Amino acid sequence: MNKLLLSTIIASIVSGQAIAQDDADKKKKTASEKHVENIRILGSSEGLRTDAGSATFIDEAELAKFEYDDINRVLAKVPGVNIRQEDGYGLRPNIGFRGATPERSKKIALMEDGILIAPAPYSASAAYYFPQVSRMTGVEVFKGPASIKYGPNTVAGALNLTTRAIPTASEGALDVAFGSDGYTKAHVHYGNTNGDFGYLIEALNISADGFKELDNDGETGFDKNSFMAKFNYDLSSDEYNQIIELKLGYDDETSHETYVGLTDEDFAKTPFRRYAGSQNDLMDWEHSNALFTHFIDNEEFSLTTRAYYNKFERSWNKLNGFNFNNRLEDIIADPTNTIYADFVEVLKGERDSEGSRENLVLGDNAREYYSWGLQSDLTKTIKLAGIEHELEVGIRYHVDEIERKHTEDIFMMRGGKLVADDEPFKQTTFNTEKSKALSVYIQDTITLDNLTLTAGVRGESIDATYQNTFNANDWLTKKSRIWLPGVSAFYQFSQELGFLAGVNQGYVPTSPQQDPQTKPEESVNYELGLRYNDSITNAEFVAFFNDYSNLKESCTFSASANCTVVDTEYNAGEVDIYGLEANINHTITLTESLDMPLSAVYTYSKSEFKESFVSDFPLWGNVTAGDEVPYLPEHQLTVTVELTNNNWQAALLAKYIGEMREAAGTGVNFAGVNTEALTVVDFSGSYDINGGEHGSVYLKVDNIFDKVESISHRPYGARPSKPHQAVIGYKFAF
Repeated sequence: MNKLLLSTIIASIVSGQAIAQDDADKKKKTASEKHVENIRILGSSEGLRTDAGSATFIDEAELAKFEYDDINRVLAKVPGVNIRQEDGYGLRPNIGFRGATPERSKKIALMEDGILIAPAPYSASAAYYFPQVSRMTGVEVFKGPASIKYGPNTVAGALNLTTRAIPTASEGALDVAFGSDGYTKAHVHYGNTNGDFGYLIEALNISADGFKELDNDGETGFDKNSFMAKFNYDLSSDEYNQIIELKLGYDDETSHETYVGLTDEDFAKTPFRRYAGSQNDLMDWEHSNALFTHFIDNEEFSLTTRAYYNKFERSWNKLNGFNFNNRLEDIIADPTNTIYADFVEVLKGERDSEGSRENLVLGDNAREYYSWGLQSDLTKTIKLAGIEHELEVGIRYHVDEIERKHTEDIFMMRGGKLVADDEPFKQTTFNTEKSKALSVYIQDTITLDNLTLTAGVRGESIDATYQNTFNANDWLTKKSRIWLPGVSAFYQFSQELGFLAGVNQGYVPTSPQQDPQTKPEESVNYELGLRYNDSITNAEFVAFFNDYSNLKESCTFSASANCTVVDTEYNAGEVDIYGLEANINHTITLTESLDMPLSAVYTYSKSEFKESFVSDFPLWGNVTAGDEVPYLPEHQLTVTVELTNNNWQAALLAKYIGEMREAAGTGVNFAGVNTEALTVVDFSGSYDINGGEHGSVYLKVDNIFDKVESISHRPYGARPSKPHQAVIGYKFAF
């Protein structure tokens, strides 16, 4: 039905294209372009960037080179990013910057078009929803002092995804692709501007059968849809550029994914196996959003005001364990233990359940999230004491909420199939967390000869409430007030070379239900680096040091919730994380029509707990001062080699990720276990048919050498990286 809907949209778009632009559209283009630039953190630059803060911008052309659907693979070209892979397709990414915990990307400011897009960024920051990167025209990563503009999480930085802008003339494109493991993609967009009115319609469907094989058959793939519509109207006059825009979006996903991995012995034999006990696991979610934007500017100021609403509903059916006290992670971590042997056989469907203890517990972590708010950002240039100041001021009122409705059902294993027992489902966790936050920031940039100085401060005022649905006496209200300063500098030594430095305070608030004695995460982050750009070679080197006065983690199912109370947050005290980021791009001109762009991205990271402590958080355990933070590789390197011609291009990307510790201390599952170092090589190539007049064809092969390793033992057992995948596609612009 989804593909039929896409076909209908394609037909209506193609039949409705074409109206020439008149002279009035020139004014519209100016307002539209300024609005688009305003929602970006970075913006592209031809020469040496003079703003402070290490930053990476991946534009639409760069995104199209490898046709990645997985944000984890896109971010391979960004230094300072640490990722814990999980499902191989990037359905629920785990992204951190500069050693910040990657778990569900909960410690970065995750945005779409400059608006917080995580389901409930204050109340429950774990991002179980992530926008489809295939429909984005830009990916921006900013680390360092500039994060004070975005918040509330400032320990790491910001990730902003930019959607397609409304075109100034009749314009559209179609992209269809097919690949191994039943992969398909259908992507279409069309837009136009008639006088002062513009619009854009976009639809995307991506699906795959999956690369894992479920015992006794069963589905392991996914199907994702994304629809977006934009409408704008130009209100510009001789005095002001002014535009209003409405964006409406809808996304959904059905994925037969699981938290259940494999024992190490089974992984060594058949890494793509899935146990029969996970056959009913299913994620089913819907996301809708609306964004209304008013943009106005002239030569003296620029003001953007946005009103937004996001809603996310999910049903996450998954195997939680067995109907007895020992937990699934314990069984998979120690399968040869005589206590667990029978349970392992039931999990694999090799024997039937005998007695209630061997029945399996499936939980539905049903949740509803919403967030809404009003955000306004002003940029104005003023002159004081003979010095020109570029002032940036912002205010945001934000409300978000998560409502948990978790239930559990009991199933028996019968002949390799799960059969429901006669007992009614059990209600487990029913509660609500809600946050109301007023945020402000002010940032001032001045230039004194070759020196650019930026100083700013962010204020967060958060009122949070928690209520247990089943117990009127189990509730909590609390307030948080904090100011987060930052300062940075850039010195332009020459036309090609400059030096940067900065420091800012990092902060991650606690969730509403946490005891007030649980401290928020706080750090002081330092960076020092240089930039070079002579139009042929573009390079940036940055050393960073994040001095945590308190590291905070939360115990969730996605991190193996083998702890006393799920969603409980833990404090670890002082932690140091430091390293080096390097990003080098160079283009070699081979002939008049053939270039060879080269790039290398390297990250070195080290971490150290400064205090000894004992914790039942499953990734910490008994920590001794000097132990390392889990899931932070010491070395990461991405090298890209391309050949580009007027009508074709080809590229190889090699990504190396060093081994990672899976638990910090001792006394917990997988203590002393490291993931294996992994090197994956991807290929992409495209050819313009008749100079692009008849479209283009592309071929991409992810993991061309079919290198597969265990990427994580979280949540429950060893999980494989994605194997070889080949995709062929066709694009046509109209």
